[in-house]
Amino acid sequence: MAKNPIREMVDARAKGVNAGIPSYCTANGLVIEALLEQGKRFDAPVLLEATANQVNQFGGYTGMQPADYRDFVYEIADRVGFPREKIILGGDHLGPLTWAKEPEAEAMAKAKELVRLFVLAGYKKIHLDTSMRVGDDPTDQPLSDETIARRGAELYAVCEAAWNELRKSNPDEMHPAFIIGSEVPIPGGATEAEDSVAVTKVSAFERTLEVYRDTFAKAGFPDAFDHIVGVVVQPGVEFGDDEIHHYDRAKAAELCAAARAQRGVVLEGHSTDYQSAAHLREMVEDGIAILKVGPALTYALREGLFALSMMEKVLVPEAERANFIETLEKVMLDNPGNWAKHYHGDEHALWIKRKFSFSDRCRYYFALPEIEAAMEKLIANIDRVEIPLSMLHQYMPMQYCHVRDGILPCTGRALLLDSVTVMADDYNYAVGNIASVGR
Repeated sequence: MAKNPIREMVDARAKGVNAGIPSYCTANGLVIEALLEQGKRFDAPVLLEATANQVNQFGGYTGMQPADYRDFVYEIADRVGFPREKIILGGDHLGPLTWAKEPEAEAMAKAKELVRLFVLAGYKKIHLDTSMRVGDDPTDQPLSDETIARRGAELYAVCEAAWNELRKSNPDEMHPAFIIGSEVPIPGGATEAEDSVAVTKVSAFERTLEVYRDTFAKAGFPDAFDHIVGVVVQPGVEFGDDEIHHYDRAKAAELCAAARAQRGVVLEGHSTDYQSAAHLREMVEDGIAILKVGPALTYALREGLFALSMMEKVLVPEAERANFIETLEKVMLDNPGNWAKHYHGDEHALWIKRKFSFSDRCRYYFALPEIEAAMEKLIANIDRVEIPLSMLHQYMPMQYCHVRDGILPCTGRALLLDSVTVMADDYNYAVGNIASVGR
């Protein structure tokens, strides 16, 4: 049976190798294309994850079930020539989150079906997240570690059964790697600005592991930690509309030291978006070996789209323009559900946040027909004009360098993909990926 690449990474760290992996959490087709294109430069797998809100048995906000997301990713991989076997599919925050208002029996029944479908669809990294209260949990006291672990063990049992079902047709089926814990905001980001971010306490981290080990053993899975490879913690990184809480390795030193003492598991850091390449590398060096990133990916794409739109205003007659920026604003105003509770302030502040917030709530609208049509028209408009290099330098300076040096064609799609690649390369630097083909 092939060894899970996530398990291999963790075992390599135990031998002193400074290994890590970026975890790209996205369901955007252009972003996935960019990540797989850049992945061809490295002899390393690409980890792509979907959250329970994005993808579930009812379709999530993308309209995709786990098998649909898998096929969506594989179709892009086949088109760009990236080998499927080098893709690791992950499921993030899998548990009762989406149904947290329902009683435990109903919420957990849906969570069990959720994880079953993810495993049956071939996902090899599973984040078991049972950290949230459900409808009949007491609201006047914290959810106990024992309750969280018990529910996690119930989901783990379903995953094991699903994996054994896969083995009936393929005895060598790779075992999924599991992540536990969830000291982070809910998927999609925090709803309020935060003045500071508290690093997970060592005692909380160690108790999580203790309770999980005891609970899983009592549930009949004494070897579960052969496959549980990581714990989600809060290492002190977060972002809001226009602020970033940067990694401070001194503040995370005790937590990271405690994690290194736990042989066989690493830390998983969520909300690492917008950290500098140097800080990301420090996180990997310190043992935060799985770097989750989401909104920064579509933020980079949005940035590229806005830059193309600004050039379109100069180069394309008014009647023929896609007006992507204006179209996005109209669609978000007409459908405020995905941003209204996250953005706060007067009308001008909201206008700015809808476009430029690091939280990037506009990503939820990119799959809508009006936005996709505006995007395709914008790309077509850019492709039928010649962008002066001096103008490209003004609006897309990083891409200007790549076009100037002859490693990037000056086409709309290529410029957009490179906008994402430039951001993703901070993560490649952090985990020590070495390009096989120079840029």
